[in-house]
This record gives sequence, C-alpha cells and structure tokens, in this order.
Amino acid sequence: MTRNNLYVDIHVLQNVPPSCVNRDDTGSPKTAKYGGTVRARVSSQAWKYEMRKMFEEIFNQEEIGVRTKKIPQMIAEEIKRIDDSVDDEKALKLASKALDYIGVKSNKENKTDVLMFFSMAQAKALAKLAIEGCGDKKEYQAAVKESPSVDMALFGRMVAADAGLNIDAAVQVAHAISTHTVHNEYDYFTAVDDLISDNEAGAGHLGTVEFTSATLYRYATVNVKELYKQLGERTPDVVQGFIESFIKSMPTGKQNTFANRTVPDYIYITLRKDQPINLCGAFEKPVSGKEGGYVEMSEKALKEYSQKVYKNYACAPEKSWTFEDGNLAQIFLALDTAVKENLSESEGK
Repeated sequence: MTRNNLYVDIHVLQNVPPSCVNRDDTGSPKTAKYGGTVRARVSSQAWKYEMRKMFEEIFNQEEIGVRTKKIPQMIAEEIKRIDDSVDDEKALKLASKALDYIGVKSNKENKTDVLMFFSMAQAKALAKLAIEGCGDKKEYQAAVKESPSVDMALFGRMVAADAGLNIDAAVQVAHAISTHTVHNEYDYFTAVDDLISDNEAGAGHLGTVEFTSATLYRYATVNVKELYKQLGERTPDVVQGFIESFIKSMPTGKQNTFANRTVPDYIYITLRKDQPINLCGAFEKPVSGKEGGYVEMSEKALKEYSQKVYKNYACAPEKSWTFEDGNLAQIFLALDTAVKENLSESEGK
C-alpha cells in the first residue's frame, strides 16, 4: 500500500430543527432512501454553494474565483485597467479573441455558452496577452491553467471545449443524510391583510409549506497532495479554510421562515495516509430516538462503526480530533501543524 497519500476527512453530526433548507422540483424537502427507510437529504451542491460564499469571509478576494458566463466582461475590465485608452467595444472584442484561443466561444451578449470557473489572476493574464497582441495559443492556454483560485483548486473545473484546461477537484463532498427515518410534515399558514375592514372575513392568503427536522450526517474529504499540486505553500491554510466553511456554513432555503441556523453537535476530523473513508454505514440501520433525541445515539453509532471499520478493514487514522481534544480553534491549530509536518516530510524538507 502506498503511503504517499494524505487525506483530511471531516465527519459532522448536526441537528437541524423544522426547516426546508434544500427543496426538490415540487418544493418538498429533499429525501433519499437509505437502509430501506426514507431519510432527509441535503445535496452536496447546495452546501458547496454556501461554502463558496463563506470563502469571501475566510480568504482574500483575489484568492477566490467566480463561476460565470460573463468571462468576456471580466477580461475586458482587466484590459481597460491595463490601458485606459481602450474603449468598451474594443476591450470586449479583444476579450472574445483571447477566449477563442482557448476554445471558449462568446455570443452576441458577450457571454460564454457555458458556466466556467475563472480566477482574477487568469483574467488578468489573458488581458495582458490580449493587449500585447499575442497570437500564440499555447500562451493563452498556459495562462488559463496557471494561478487557479482557491475554490477552483478545491472543487475543480471542467472545460468541455478543451480537456487540457480541466482542473481535478481536490475535494469530495457527500450529500448529507439523516441518521434516522424522517416523515415530511406540512405547515398550514395564513397571512392577514393589515387593511382589512371589520365587516370583511377571512385571511388575506392561505398556503402550506412542507418541512422536516433531522440529525444529519455530513462528510467531506480533502486530497491534500492534489491540492498541494495546485496551491503549493498555501495548502495548509486552504485546508483549514475549507474545513471551517464546511463546519460553519448552512444552506439558506426557507431560512426566513424557519430560522434553522445551527452549528454541528459533533465533529470528527481525521488525517489519513491510505484512503478517504465515508462512515455513513454507521446509519444504514436508522438510529432510534426512543431514548429521547437522535444526536447522542448517532454519536455513539458513529464511534462504534468507525472502530469496527478500523479493526476489520482500514487502518486507524494517523491523527484524529474531536471536541474532546479542545475547541474549534485548538483543533484547527493542531490540524494545521499536522498538515504542514506531513507535507514537509513528503517534500523531504
């Protein structure tokens, strides 16, 4: 077995009260069948979107990318910063031409046909090449591959027009599922017309909102070595920023209605050198709430299952941390030290 791997796994148990943080196409809270019973579910896409928004509080603006169709406008703005004598029309034409070199087409509305991850550093690099009149396709392609943003390195980038511009994701995020069986419920609500007269009866509006409540198991893993290929010395800080955003973020569906903003009840972070391990098997048999609540029993099930996995299949992690090892700040400090030490060892420093 190779020991040149390095993964940080994060396991979270989080109790969420009545809420509808992630809806399906009918407006119902998302669910999934697991272990033969219906579970509450929050898609990984919903949570990753909120994590990316929290990156704005954790990282510098220049380190964060954007996923947009308005890339020609991004490049055009950088062109005008380099040369303020260039007008809007010419800047957009130069930007469009720069994108042609990397196989990305822009339409009459000065938008690309597909959403694409782009960093500010990459936009500036293309703008510089465009304003210099560079006609070398390889230089444009190199500019788009260099200097990825933090979120681009974490979540990856796929460019159908040119696979050479793809960036492998260093992170995988699982769909959150409840540790127990759930049954969606309905809130019947009325809205009062404030200007209704005394001789008028009835509500101004009637409706229903579907909701659920659950203790969720959430999991994500970071391939630290893959991240290091893209970000180098910034890697330990980015790993910590990712873990922080994973722990503290919350999808905002129906947030004004339910005020469901909670924090994790239990976290378990591991540093592994063999492979990532999702411990959702702890809840294949749904946890029972007969003893009052699900958090305590879910934590017990997770601990027991992890030891079973370590004994029968995988190695125990190189290091691990829970709230028993200190508060979040102390855990982050220990994790940062461990990641730096392992990266230094692998680089022979």
